[in-house]
Amino acid sequence: MEKEKQELLEFSKRWDEAMVSNNADEIGKFMSDDWKIVGSDGITSKSSFLQFISSGILTHNRMDSDETNIDVYGNTGILVSRGTSAGTYNGDNFSLYEWSTSVFIKTEGKWRCVITMLTPADKSK
Repeated sequence: MEKEKQELLEFSKRWDEAMVSNNADEIGKFMSDDWKIVGSDGITSKSSFLQFISSGILTHNRMDSDETNIDVYGNTGILVSRGTSAGTYNGDNFSLYEWSTSVFIKTEGKWRCVITMLTPADKSK
């Protein structure tokens, strides 16, 4: 099981790198076709999220974690991390310190994220 956890950790690090590259095609490779992100402003689909990236409405210049917990149950992985997401949205700078919970499914030997949920984090804890 440790091998799967390490594999998923490396996968998530590559996804963070893809996010900072702001390359929608590369970012999309880490997501299932029906991926969704849940945040304080609601639910966003994969296609909408990638359109925000492609159009430049959303850019990232930082995506990192200072705490990560991973559990793997067969072909399902759950990754909970705390860290910073920063960039621009609609031309305005943002820097968010948040918890990110993502569920991954492994099919045909490859991990894909099916859902991500973001929650603000307290830096003092």
